[in-house]
Amino acid sequence: MMRQAGRFLPEFMELRGKYDFFTRCQTPELASEITVQPVRRFGMDAAILFSDILVIPQAMNIEVQMKPNFGPYLPTPIRDQAGVDRVTMPDVDDALSYVMEAIKLTKEKLEDEIPLIGFAGSPWTLLCYIVQGQGSKTFDKARQFCFTQPEAAHQLLQKITDITIAYLKAKVAAGVDAVQIFDSWGGMLGPDDYQEFSWQYNNQIIEALSAHAPVIIFGKGCWFALPEMAKSNASAIGVDWTCRPQTARKLTGGNITLQGNLDPTRLYSSPTKIKKLVREMIDAFGKDKYIVNLGHGILPDIPLDNAKAFFDAVKEYGS
Repeated sequence: MMRQAGRFLPEFMELRGKYDFFTRCQTPELASEITVQPVRRFGMDAAILFSDILVIPQAMNIEVQMKPNFGPYLPTPIRDQAGVDRVTMPDVDDALSYVMEAIKLTKEKLEDEIPLIGFAGSPWTLLCYIVQGQGSKTFDKARQFCFTQPEAAHQLLQKITDITIAYLKAKVAAGVDAVQIFDSWGGMLGPDDYQEFSWQYNNQIIEALSAHAPVIIFGKGCWFALPEMAKSNASAIGVDWTCRPQTARKLTGGNITLQGNLDPTRLYSSPTKIKKLVREMIDAFGKDKYIVNLGHGILPDIPLDNAKAFFDAVKEYGS
């Protein structure tokens, strides 16, 4: 389940009450514990490492805060060439060593019973936060930066890409079994701009990592890019809830594994309705070359019984 590590679990809430967000990310013992909490409770088929996409900007010496009831806040956003020039290129094994340690601890706890998935944000999605300085419904400042200062934007995107490749390779070396790229704000761009400012960088990451581990690419709102994604060396493609399963199969040629795509807010429905929706979703995608998942991250106030209904429906499918 996308963003499965905690959020809606009482045991996660307990830790959240004791430690701030980035303390949880940067303390290997806490990150590994949060990673395995949902696996213990629901017994899903893979674990997703507890971390955040914004650990990469932090490693690049860009301050990132997580404000309660607000979300990410970057007090000194980058909006010109001088800002791009100031961005440092870290040694990921040093700057992000806490992530690698969390992976090793988590692998010990999982005892090789299920695989562990690591992830990173797409370069475009990270640029959105780095330039905008916070979350946004439009990321207008990020897009303005790209369209008015394209040379600086491409330099920043390439720097993020190079670090992300090194980071994901280090994660694989530390023990993750697969990696996922989250292009959460890819849908903010039109098809042509997506090719220029997002896809070419995502594809660099896929090309660099595909020989080392399976790569899942997920672009929210990027149905128009599904044919291009299917031609890449990605092992699977995530699909959001705005694209019908049959359409996703058609656009991707029917031969690549797809992941998705229940609307996360559908988990507010009754458990009976959730089970029906999940069965219909599996029927529509087909059981082969398919990973059941949400179409984006789980929401923090989803009732436990509703999340359980989601998992139970998958386990009971076909029985």
